Amino acid sequence: MPKNYLHRLLRPLLMWRLRHINDRVYLLLVSVLVGALAGLAAVAIKTSVHEVQTLLYAWVPEQDRVFALFLYPIIGIALTVIFTRYFLGGTLSRGIGPIIYNIARQSSVVPRSKLYSQLVTSFLTVAFGGSAGLEAPISVTGSALGSNLGRILRVGQRERRLLVGCGAAAGVAAIFNSPIAGVLFAVEVILSELSAPFFIPLLISSATATVVSKALYAGQPFVLITNSWPVEGIPFYLLLGLFTALLSVYMIRVYFWSDRVFERWHGTFRKVVLGGFGLGIMVFLFPPLYGEGYNIVQLLLSGQPEHLVDNSIFSVYRDENVWTLLLVAAASMLLKVFATCVTVGAGGNGGMFGSSLFAGALMGFIAARLINLSGVYPISEVHFIVLGMAGTLAGVIHAPLTAIFLIAEITGGYALFVPLMVVSSSSYLITKYFEPYSVYTRKLVTRGVYMHADRDRGLLSQLDPLSLVQTDYVPVHPDSTLGELVTIFRHAHRNLFPVVDDMGQLAGIVSLDTVRDALFDDEHYNTTRVRDLMMPPPAIVNPDDTMLDTLRCMEQLNVYALPVASNGRYIGFIRKSAILSSYRRQLLKETE
Repeated sequence: MPKNYLHRLLRPLLMWRLRHINDRVYLLLVSVLVGALAGLAAVAIKTSVHEVQTLLYAWVPEQDRVFALFLYPIIGIALTVIFTRYFLGGTLSRGIGPIIYNIARQSSVVPRSKLYSQLVTSFLTVAFGGSAGLEAPISVTGSALGSNLGRILRVGQRERRLLVGCGAAAGVAAIFNSPIAGVLFAVEVILSELSAPFFIPLLISSATATVVSKALYAGQPFVLITNSWPVEGIPFYLLLGLFTALLSVYMIRVYFWSDRVFERWHGTFRKVVLGGFGLGIMVFLFPPLYGEGYNIVQLLLSGQPEHLVDNSIFSVYRDENVWTLLLVAAASMLLKVFATCVTVGAGGNGGMFGSSLFAGALMGFIAARLINLSGVYPISEVHFIVLGMAGTLAGVIHAPLTAIFLIAEITGGYALFVPLMVVSSSSYLITKYFEPYSVYTRKLVTRGVYMHADRDRGLLSQLDPLSLVQTDYVPVHPDSTLGELVTIFRHAHRNLFPVVDDMGQLAGIVSLDTVRDALFDDEHYNTTRVRDLMMPPPAIVNPDDTMLDTLRCMEQLNVYALPVASNGRYIGFIRKSAILSSYRRQLLKETE
């Protein structure tokens, strides 16, 4: 349906709304709609993925399943690449990072294609065993729903930004039946900050999605009932926090190293074949890497870790040596991030959220089993498994509150609140020391997008550099005479003049203050050229430079304006006063 036609269709309803419903109530009603739609999307993708995985698994005879686990992920990645090329124009932005960028640089406008692209591609990838999570695609879909509904229903820019967060919160809430964790995920990861009144729409949207999920029998993946925890275990919880922090740092660094490797690869077919083959080898050797891995976590929580080696070449050693089990668990934990990176880099779609929970569960199991084997202190493996999940998630996505409440809600482990806080906070702090930015924001920071670093950087990153460029500076030619320059001075209202050659290249600048004495030397009006009077600019601003770097440069050089050029071609000037005025307007908009 064309956008203009939709607006005309809704115009009577929107006019009625303006007369009868105030803005605050209207925002609450829209947040309910966003939550319901995001909840339906989450239920649809989770249910369909699990149903297809069950069918694919049952379709192959047991003796051939090892080889099926090798082939299925390659098929899924190939189908995802085909869909991306022929239905999405070859472009598929993955993960939460692009949503944060949409908020920071594009006024919270999320492309309409994300309403369906993330669901379809993640379904094709994960249903066929791609080793990645569905949480990021579902959150992106929810964010797209919030943004586009906000545009259709004519809410303001600030409210649209909130609806983007509502959609992300609803997605996470519906996946795990965890409304509080959904709200905290939106606040910690999607939105840089939030005033207290805006929590209500987030809560309503998240709760609505949870109700939809429960009504359609889309249950939470894990169940744990625990009544207490030992105070004597605090040192071991701190130790687990250290282990999960090291694992988080490892996962973040491997993720971005792999991203750079795949960026240097050329050829879609080459990526699909080599990446799919590599993923198939990893899944063939370590079947726990197949799919999201939540079934493995459930086996660990139910006290059946020996099933880690099922359908693998190590299955013959299942009952003989505990060290074989631990080695398989350790290898699966360390390779999970590689499997996820290969899945995404080869053309599939998925995220690190689920992979972090999977790797953290294995870390908790390994740590608890080693402590128990040592005989130092009897540790509950189930407790350590869920604590490992929280610690790793807190470190990888830099969201400790989300990790604490998510694990407490999805496992029923509210009695573990203190251990959850100890492990998650220690893991987060240690990880942040080595990796200041999360797996979602590190790449954005290299592009000058600061959402969570601090308020000033976040606001400056939302300014559009090109919109601040002033083009009313009169350019002069290097071969112009001093007399011609004097004529230009008489009619200009600026003190700076860019010197631009015939090719549009910036050759230098002329300042009225620096040539003032030459203006009175009328004997040389016809012999002195602009090239004799111009100076090199103190610095040149590139359109891709951040406003923060530009301001710092102006402060260091003690100048009030700098020329802007792209590949040497003159565009205009940018003034410090224009940056600060735009910053103040943005600050007022954020605090309204």
